[in-house]
Amino acid sequence: MSKKYFGTDGIRGRVGEYPITPDFMLKLGWAAGMAFRKMGACKVLVGKDTRISGYMFESALEAGLTSAGADVMLLGPMPTPAIAYLTRTFQAQAGIVISASHNPHDDNGIKFFSGQGTKLPDDIELMIEELLDTPMTVVESSKIGKVSRINDASGRYIEFCKGSVPTGTSFSGLKIVVDCAHGATYKVAPSVFRELGADVVVLSAQPNGLNINHNCGSTHTEALQAAVLAEQADLGIAFDGDGDRVLMVDHTGTVVDGDELLFIIARDLHGRGKLQGGVVGTLMSNLGLELALADLDIPFVRANVGDRYVISELLERNWVIGGENSGHIVCFDHTTTGDAIIAALQVLMALKARNEGLAQSRQALRKCPQVLINVRFGGGVNPLEHAKVKQASEHVTQAMAGRGRVLLRKSGTEPLVRVMVEGEDEAQVRGYAEELAKLVTEVSA
Repeated sequence: MSKKYFGTDGIRGRVGEYPITPDFMLKLGWAAGMAFRKMGACKVLVGKDTRISGYMFESALEAGLTSAGADVMLLGPMPTPAIAYLTRTFQAQAGIVISASHNPHDDNGIKFFSGQGTKLPDDIELMIEELLDTPMTVVESSKIGKVSRINDASGRYIEFCKGSVPTGTSFSGLKIVVDCAHGATYKVAPSVFRELGADVVVLSAQPNGLNINHNCGSTHTEALQAAVLAEQADLGIAFDGDGDRVLMVDHTGTVVDGDELLFIIARDLHGRGKLQGGVVGTLMSNLGLELALADLDIPFVRANVGDRYVISELLERNWVIGGENSGHIVCFDHTTTGDAIIAALQVLMALKARNEGLAQSRQALRKCPQVLINVRFGGGVNPLEHAKVKQASEHVTQAMAGRGRVLLRKSGTEPLVRVMVEGEDEAQVRGYAEELAKLVTEVSA
């Protein structure tokens, strides 16, 4: 059964445009409260990032939840993974995050966590959607939910993050620049690294409701790169608006992406005999990651793009680490979802263990040249199903003999076919990509 409102990562859109409106959020809060109450006494945690519309949607959700008889505990601005953690520790039935992650301030959205701090099961999302299409009612007055605020939420999460590294760990002597994207990590991230002994320079930690992700954070690393060089820092750490993505910058000002960070963590776990199984990447993970892991005899599988699919694959295989090149990194040995601060700490621990800088540590992964060409098509016949395209794709794959790959996929939002080829020889890769793109264009005409 297809979903009407829920996408792969909750409900998201432009503020003021349906369904990202106060009246919808009121009804959503009510529907969620009714669904969760069917499982017994109901307590729901609600947190948000720093965008201005969070105030409006927090109030609407609060009214909807309490009208269904659910008790609400407000967390205020907190990273998305913190809400997953606190939902578990407070033994709540669910956690709700008001955030549009790395998007600009004029977008917003809702994510849900189960009582276990994981994505909501499909059957619960479908139950909420069914309730959204029924008339809203209010429980009798004596059963209306109560609202309270968790005042020590930040401190609890800071201690949780610090607990992901061994007791006594000190990053004394390490100078880092932390870019908080004027987002949900603005309070907790600097505290975590400072309390572990690092010398911390903080960027973009003055949220005003409108500046979240604006020319800062993991989607715009230029200011962080400049600051790392100006401060002569050892490295920089860039978070996104809700704190579930992380990228880094080495001491030379070079950006280190999620594939490289994932490799550094996995290699460290493998070296200490703590890597359970292998590593989950996505269809967009660089071939260099796969080859570098293969050199260490570490299994690697690809999931569809999206942390939901990475997490699903990890759970199915009982593995502990996976992620995306965008910086979503999941460390199941510490938490239940993508957590940027936890992932950054695991990278710092790996560097410390090898007594290496970030620039040196990433060198064992040689990223393969990757050429991506977008081909527009009329939206009629799917060019990817054409026999000539399939045959040409197989021919290129065979020609690269395991040292390259082809990925042809339709865009989910535009009438485009994305033609991606990667391998070890850039000229060869570009030639193959242009050849395939030309063929897709011809069969689409």
